[in-house]
Amino acid sequence: MLKSKLNPVASAVVLAMSAISFNLYATATADQVVAADSALSPAIEVIRVKGQQHVHRFDETGAVILIDRAQIEQVQPLSTEDVLRRVPGINIKGEEETSIVANFGIRGLSAGESKSLLLEDGVPVAPGLFIGNDRYFNTRIQRVESVEVLKGSASLRYGPSTIGGVVNYITKTPDDGVLVSARAGSFNMRELSVEAGAKNPSEDAFVGVVATKAKSDGFMDKGYDMSDVMVKAGMAISDKQKVGVKFAYHENEANISYRGLLLADYLNGERYNPAPDDWYLTDRTSLDLNHEVVLNNDVKVNTLLYWSEITRDYWRYNVDTAASNAAGRWVYTDALTGNNRSFERLGIESRLSVDQQLFGYAAATEFGLRVMQEESNDTRIRATRAADRSGNNDRHIIDSATSVAGYAQSRLQISDALAITPGLRVESYEQKREILTQNGDTAKTTNTEFLPGVGATYELSDSAQLYGGVYRAFSPASNGVALDGLTDQQLDGERSVNYEAGLRGTAGAVTYEMSAFYMDFANQVVTGNSDPNLSQSNAGETEHTGMELVFNYNFGGGFKLETNATWVPTSEFKTGVNAGNRIPYAPKILANVALSYTAESFSIALTAHHRGEQYADPSNRVDIPTNAAGGIWGGLLPAYSVYDLLAQYKVIDGLTVYGSVKNLADKNYISGLRQGIYVGPERSFEAGFRYRF
Repeated sequence: MLKSKLNPVASAVVLAMSAISFNLYATATADQVVAADSALSPAIEVIRVKGQQHVHRFDETGAVILIDRAQIEQVQPLSTEDVLRRVPGINIKGEEETSIVANFGIRGLSAGESKSLLLEDGVPVAPGLFIGNDRYFNTRIQRVESVEVLKGSASLRYGPSTIGGVVNYITKTPDDGVLVSARAGSFNMRELSVEAGAKNPSEDAFVGVVATKAKSDGFMDKGYDMSDVMVKAGMAISDKQKVGVKFAYHENEANISYRGLLLADYLNGERYNPAPDDWYLTDRTSLDLNHEVVLNNDVKVNTLLYWSEITRDYWRYNVDTAASNAAGRWVYTDALTGNNRSFERLGIESRLSVDQQLFGYAAATEFGLRVMQEESNDTRIRATRAADRSGNNDRHIIDSATSVAGYAQSRLQISDALAITPGLRVESYEQKREILTQNGDTAKTTNTEFLPGVGATYELSDSAQLYGGVYRAFSPASNGVALDGLTDQQLDGERSVNYEAGLRGTAGAVTYEMSAFYMDFANQVVTGNSDPNLSQSNAGETEHTGMELVFNYNFGGGFKLETNATWVPTSEFKTGVNAGNRIPYAPKILANVALSYTAESFSIALTAHHRGEQYADPSNRVDIPTNAAGGIWGGLLPAYSVYDLLAQYKVIDGLTVYGSVKNLADKNYISGLRQGIYVGPERSFEAGFRYRF
């Protein structure tokens, strides 16, 4: 376990905010509040990205997608990214079928370098927001109730790294009773999940648990052994206050690596684990405490205190490059390297919501304040095959960051049809790096970003709405870049000014949405430099323009068509050595189609996902390397389409069976490059059941 070195000043501020918040709320008197329902909400009230679907359709000034539990169950996903790939604007760079690490890009941003904020119940889940390494944990789909995706000015209230948008996974709160689900499938996949919940007779307190155990030999023998447990509890302190707690633990041992197949083996149809002795070992423990109080008829305060700790040990064997080139596949030595990292986060966030008259207009105003401390412990262990994961630590780095953020936003109802939402977010942070293997040398840097924005909605009719906005977003340079060479590179955050306009609504059996976007991106930073003079010179500008289209049609009689498409004609570097080149992992075309039939007890769906061609590196190299040489792996990845067939049948009340054939046509495709070729999963079969006691 990481021994915390959290900044004592930041820790004191966090604890003080916590004490002040909870003491303030506890002293609210009866005459400060109005009568309210004392029954506890069926879910812990946390700081959430969105409300109910019908609310956000009219309130949000940017494109918003809400995927509910029924839609998730229809997809029968193995990972969260099985769900995200069906959302307009999102591109997935798959590494293996369960998406152990997060690899997605939004609206022409590279799927290889996330610049979008990933949340779980409103809490950041990426290991390091300001210190880097944001891919090392990905929420497990088995604990997810619904998914919320915000783009455009709808994401102004959250940060950092909201250039592409915000993805928020809302976790399950089990109903009374027990739900058991199990499934098995190709590659010797086995999974068992249990959801159990209970409420007291007055329904003002609840407790629930969601637990999953899953194992698989994995496609290409990239096996895993995963355990995931989440416990929720909550209660009403009074008819004006309620509190909740969520504890979660996750552990996974995965036989995966950075290595992919070399080109000749891929073309010959070989499908084996190219790094059979490499292991990616992760565990995460987290605790969230939530409090809500209604101060009066128009004022409510939500406070969220959160802590998490993640360890990620990555054990990889070194390669013999010459022997690998001669063999046409990776040949390993007995030298073993453990790139092992731990992350700890402590934060508190409060949001004050006020309904009032402002400048003569009805207004819904929200103020927020967040204090957060992050720290990582980075070690590199040099070992041998015989030593079995023990040896000398020749790189030991402590990265930390203290951040404070505040924002204010108000939705002004100018008329019955028009609402305008201006807002301002401020992010201020200090980053520090200490290299213990260099006599404890240290460096630090600070930065403050001001992020204004404004959005609007206009009701054309009861069933059609215009929306749009402009806002500024940023993504902080990680410690390894901002303090490259233990020198303050004086880098601003990666900034983008984002514009969006759209139309959404319904017309009889049709539901539709059209949105156009433009992102003017500055200060883009390329990571991985060793020369302290390179980081700043590699900053550059990029430009992204495109459209997203959603069209759904209900034929009646149980038949429904759901489609979406994303067109990003421009996603390119505007300055620097790659000026004019396309951003890697940013295809021009993405599309999804689903044709479904639903009867009282039966449903079936045929889905199609299409991804256009995309480059794998900034140089826009076309050919894929044929040998095991080091450096950036580039190449033009061909377009592909994958089809899935999914079905469910309700046998009796409480018992549902389901099954799927994924990659129905057994399409052979390249999902990405790293050090070799990542192959998309071949045709697979799954079957399972859900039974509620």
